[in-house]
This record gives sequence, structure tokens and C-alpha cells, in this order.
Amino acid sequence: MVKIILLLAVVGGCSLVFFTLSSSLHQTASSRLMPLGHRTPTQYQTIAVSGKILLDSARWYNLNNVANNIQGLFDGSTSTGVTNRWGRVLEIYDAYYSLLPDEALSLDSIRMFDNGGDLNKPFTLSVLTSDWQRVVVATYTGGHYGQWVGPYPNQPSVFRLSPSLGNLRALIITASFSYPTELELYGNYVPGTQLPAADPSVLASQKHVMLGQELGINAFEWDLESPNAPEQVDSSRLTAAKNFTAVRHYMDWEKLESSPGKFTFNPVHSGGWNYDLLYQSLKTARIEVLACLKTQPKWMQDTYPAKDRNEENAPVRYGCDLNDPKSYAEQAKAGFQFAARYGSNPNVRPGLLHVDASTRWTGDGVNQVKIGLGLINYIECDNERDKWWKGRPAYQTGREYAANLSAFYDGHKNTMGPGVGVKNADPTMQVVMAGLAAPSTSYVRGMMDWCRQYRGTRPDGSVDLCWDVINYHLYSNDARASQHGTSTRGAAPEVSEAGRVAQNFVCFAHQYARDMPVWITETGYDTNPGSPLKAIAVGNRSVLQTQADWTLRTALLYARCGVERTFFYQLGDDNPANPQQFSSSGLINPDHTPKPAADYLRQANQLLGKYRYQSTLNRAPLVDRYQSNGKTAFALVIPDEHGRTASYTLNVGTDSASIFQPQIGRAKMSETRVRTRGGQLKLVVTETPTFVVAGGGHRRGVAVAPSTSTEQ
Repeated sequence: MVKIILLLAVVGGCSLVFFTLSSSLHQTASSRLMPLGHRTPTQYQTIAVSGKILLDSARWYNLNNVANNIQGLFDGSTSTGVTNRWGRVLEIYDAYYSLLPDEALSLDSIRMFDNGGDLNKPFTLSVLTSDWQRVVVATYTGGHYGQWVGPYPNQPSVFRLSPSLGNLRALIITASFSYPTELELYGNYVPGTQLPAADPSVLASQKHVMLGQELGINAFEWDLESPNAPEQVDSSRLTAAKNFTAVRHYMDWEKLESSPGKFTFNPVHSGGWNYDLLYQSLKTARIEVLACLKTQPKWMQDTYPAKDRNEENAPVRYGCDLNDPKSYAEQAKAGFQFAARYGSNPNVRPGLLHVDASTRWTGDGVNQVKIGLGLINYIECDNERDKWWKGRPAYQTGREYAANLSAFYDGHKNTMGPGVGVKNADPTMQVVMAGLAAPSTSYVRGMMDWCRQYRGTRPDGSVDLCWDVINYHLYSNDARASQHGTSTRGAAPEVSEAGRVAQNFVCFAHQYARDMPVWITETGYDTNPGSPLKAIAVGNRSVLQTQADWTLRTALLYARCGVERTFFYQLGDDNPANPQQFSSSGLINPDHTPKPAADYLRQANQLLGKYRYQSTLNRAPLVDRYQSNGKTAFALVIPDEHGRTASYTLNVGTDSASIFQPQIGRAKMSETRVRTRGGQLKLVVTETPTFVVAGGGHRRGVAVAPSTSTEQ
């Protein structure tokens, strides 16, 4: 029997997959082996194997809100199996193993080991055939404790499939709580071309992310326009927004379409806000806008039974098929109207645009059709579509959300009629997928596989994806669980899972999506002492000072990892006295003055906003190198949360440098200009970032020290 043996090499959090062969029965195949490091990609591709098939079990992913160890089915042990997790939205759900385009798999036989357990729901294995037909090939119902059983419950001793199945596209496991403890597949297998190598540090260095892109904020219209004068932009509120480089605008669908098919922008008929002036003011201030179109309008909520109504349900009328792009036509039409008005295409046919020209009272403003205002470059299709805590009506699997995006993006490849989809109004507007509350690449895998099946490939062979930016959310905390509710406090970004997750997403985008940009559109810390995401007082720092440190360090971390934009949550507090998470995460005071965290972000942008990350020179302390127009700068910080310091000698490479320290309540960072000796500069590094810009004159000398670091 010839086996495929999987070898995994983990590089900086990203798994690189290699295949080789082993056989005690087939000396010819064994004699062809060469050392793994000397085998070329072409040689990997040409090895066809028959017999027991051992695939990369890590490539299985679930279409549900919780992951289980599906790998337990393939670990070679009949006494261990899948460990089910509770709290899942879907009781019965699918797990996929999708084959790469040039991977080949056929199945001759299947056997499953029955070790007892809960057998209330059958377990099935299906395949996707070459023409995308889903065929059930094996069913497990139990009842044969301690035995291997075949794919047919009425013939448990028969393992061979009738007929054999070849040229498959995917394997699909469907189950509830009932699993065999082992699943073995037999047939023929040819590995495909290896995925591109993905070294996280190399990818980040190649992206050269500009630090200014990591300094965005989440905000609502009332953060810029006063509720007492919603038709105007308030100058003090706009000044507060200028502490940041970008705004993610939480925009309720209800604002744009209070009545079906009747759109309002200036004023919106839900609240009276002036979106035209809002976006124009932000553009004039050079603040990039990501418009996040979210929630159901009331007229759509009313289609649901009273007990199921919630504005955060999936954006469809009650009873619609979540797997059908046509179910999302109304949201996709709203996206078209928004993109036609605020995008950059002046040639949209006016006859496709519809505004509600009625007035709410005498003297009320009248909405008018406008085209191609050139104010918005990015639009996000809803928010956290993996809302497991809201129940099934608000949860979409990755495949369901891909169907949603396909309508929103381009009217499911222009099959839904005119006036549908963002790209059909402005082909240059970038569609950002909804930020994931549970940051897992498995969800995006489901989206991609749906696109491969229902949108096909582009002329260059890549999958025709219906979004332009991968997006997720992560709040660093001591449980390393983002928003799962098990944390007791926030955590410094470097000691949390933030870096690992960021690297996973950037590697994933490189391997599967041709380096599609990765953004994080929600992250941050509360200040209320009862919040599970609170910043804490570290050493002699106050909570607000720690929030400032961790916020700026989060921006530096995501630049270091290759995440191309970061938006902090949020501009103002909802209620700082409320211990509920997110209620006290604002970075601006009620009087619209900046909190320390906003001071730090503004000052970082003033100093290094145009500088691009190049490389990390040291890990303890962290020393990052940035460049802009031939100038070099460095960011240094202790990646900890204990108030430590360290001595570090920085090789600046010039005879002088300027040292900058963030300051609370000041317009700019403090600056000390110094002369170096031989380009060496000795520094005391703390948990508040220090910045050094090479060159720039001097005021006083600095003693020479060895190029070593000592932690204290």
C-alpha cells in the first residue's frame, strides 16, 4: 500500500505544505524519493499515488461559528475523534476540503471506524464532481461498535464505492454531533502545485505599509454633524476627526432608504443628516472614508415574525434563500445608488437613479440626483456578518456571505439587471468585505470556494472574487479570544494573538488571493474598569496613558505585519460609565478634545505618516525601520505590559539624529536633537514608543555604547 505522507513546515505562523511518499510494499515508488529540500515543484506535481490517501487535514474548514478538530478523523487513532464544541449557531453543518486547481483525486473505497457515541444525526461524506454536482458517497449511522464500516449503512462490511468517483473538486463532511473516530479514503491522488511560499516578515517588508494608513477611526454621522443641526458639519467635531487619517463611517441602510426604492442623501429622511457635506468636509480635510453600509431598514425588518426582527439580521427579506445572490438584490441596489452618487464615474445613466423628492415638513430640504461626486473610494458590505451571538437570522456562513457579496459587487456578474451592484455604478470603487468578528481565514476560504463554483475564474486563471479587500476585527485581550466574552481585560498588542492572526491573514492573502490587501477595521481598548477589554494602569502610567501606549503600538504592530489599514474603535465614548465592552473605547472627550491615545496617533502621523515600514531590526526591544524619500526613521518599544525598560544601542548610520517622544496634551512630540559617534546612539527604551529620525543636526553629544540590548 502506497501512502502519501504530509510534512508541514511552519514559518512564522504560516504552514507550508510538502508531500512525499512512503511504501514498504512498492520499492519502485520508494526508490524515486529524494531529500525533501532537493525536490523541485515540478517533481512534486508529477507523483501519482494510489492506495490510502492522507491529505493535509489542516485544509479542512467548517461553515459554522465554531471550529472543531476535524483533524481527529485523520490522526490514525481509532480511539480519538472529533471533539465537538458548544455554542454553535448551526446544529448540522458542512466542513469542506477543496482541491487546488491542478490537484487530482479519485475515490475507490471508504471506511469509517465506529467507536460509539451520540448517533442522533447521521454523518455523511459528499463530493463535488467536476461539473459541481454534490453527491453523497458515504453515510455513517453507527451501531457497529469497535468495527470498521463502509460507506453504505445497509452493507457495513462493503468498503468499495459503486461506482468509483474521479476528477473531484471537493470533499464535504456534513454532521451534527455524530462522527466516526476515524475516516480513511482510498483511491488515486496527484498533488497540485504548491501554494506560494509565505514568510510573514518577507511579505510585510515587501508591502512597505505607510504608517499613516494605520491611524483610522470608526465614527458615526453625529460625530461630525451636531444632532441639533444635522444639516451642518460642526467645526469642533471636524477638528476632532482630524486627529486621524481615515474614518470608517457606520452608515445604517435605513438612512439611505427609509422607504423601499426611495433614496435620500441630503437630507437623509432618518435623522436629517447631510451626507453630501459630511463626505465633502472629510475629503477637504484629506481624511479617507470607508463607508460601511450596514443593518436592515425597518421595512425589511417588518417582513420577519415579530420574535425574529432585528436590524442586524442578514440583509434579506424573511424566507429568502441565503445562498442565492438574487435574495440580496435590494441591498445591491442601494450599493449601486450610493456608488453612483459618491463614486468617481460621471457617466451613470440618470434614469437609473432614484431619490425621494418628498419633504417631511415645510421648508425641508429636497433630495436631488447627483452623479460622480468623487467623495468615496471604499465601501464595506455590511458589518460582522458572522454574528453568532444574534442567532441564525443574523448569521451568514462564508458561502452565504459570498452570495451576498456577489450581488453587492457587480449584480452577480451583471445577471441581476441594470442598477444593481457597486461596480456597475463605479468600477473603480473598492468593495471591502465585512469585518469578521471571529477572525478566521476559514470563513474567507468558504467565500473563495463559493466564488470558484459560482463565479468561475478570470482570464489570468485567478478566482473571480467579488470583493477587493479582506477585512477582520480583533480586540487584544488576556483570553486571546477577541470578542468571545471570556476575557477579563485588554492586553498589550504584542502579547496578544494580534500579530499571529495578522500574519495568518497576510499569508493567506498571498497564497490564495494574490496578495489582496488585508485591513483590520475594528480594534481598541475600553477605559471603564469593569470592561472585559479595558486597558490597565501599567507601572506609573494611568489607564488613559496605557490606552495611548497600546493604541499606538497596535498601529505599529499592524504596519509590521503587513496589514494595510487599521481603524480604531471608536471616535467618542458611547457611555464611559457603562462596563459593557465597547462603551468606553472612545479616543475623543465629550468636549471634542483628544484623549492621550488620539494625541499619540496624531503626533505619529505628523512625524512619520508618510514613512513606510521596511523591516524589524530587533525583537527585544522591538526596533522597526521606516523610510520616506530617502530619509530613515526608527520606532523602538518594549513589547510588554509590566512597565519595563531596556538599554539599546541603535545604529542610526548618520552623524546626528532627532529623538521624538509622544506627549499628552501637546500639539507635537518632544524632540531632542543629538550627535552620534560613528552612527551609534544609546537609548533607554520604554513601553511608550520612541522614534528616531536619522540626520537633522544636533544639540548635545551622546556617549558611544556597544550594539547590544539589555532588558531590565
